[in-house]
Amino acid sequence: MATTTPAKSRKKTPMSEDHKAALAKGREEGRIVRRYLEALESTKPRRGRKRTPESIRKRLFAIDNSLGTADPLSRLHLIEERQRLEAELSHTGDTVDLAALEKSFVKVARVYGERKGISYSAWRTVGVSASVLQQAKIPRTRS
Repeated sequence: MATTTPAKSRKKTPMSEDHKAALAKGREEGRIVRRYLEALESTKPRRGRKRTPESIRKRLFAIDNSLGTADPLSRLHLIEERQRLEAELSHTGDTVDLAALEKSFVKVARVYGERKGISYSAWRTVGVSASVLQQAKIPRTRS
């Protein structure tokens, strides 16, 4: 039977307060960038006619009336549609303060982008406007 020798354990040195602060700052910058990008995504115009809370309620009423006479497969699809519509209806009152998120984003975007190696074109591709990038002092680059 072979014997194993315990691996040398490296002595853990405690993190300095500066290092902890830098990590916390990086996490906060990441949260700010993520919130802004999620808000951009959620407020992006969609194709087709906009649904109003009233039109959603009307469709929910029609689904409820159809469920009793629907065959099992149709019932499955109607139930799924009803669940999606109910979720959409519960989020219709949610408003996003895009201006406040943008203001926070402008403060951290350049430092975050430089640290993560994010180019101007990558920011543009995910939907950040040129004017916001200009406010954040992120230079246009050619690569």
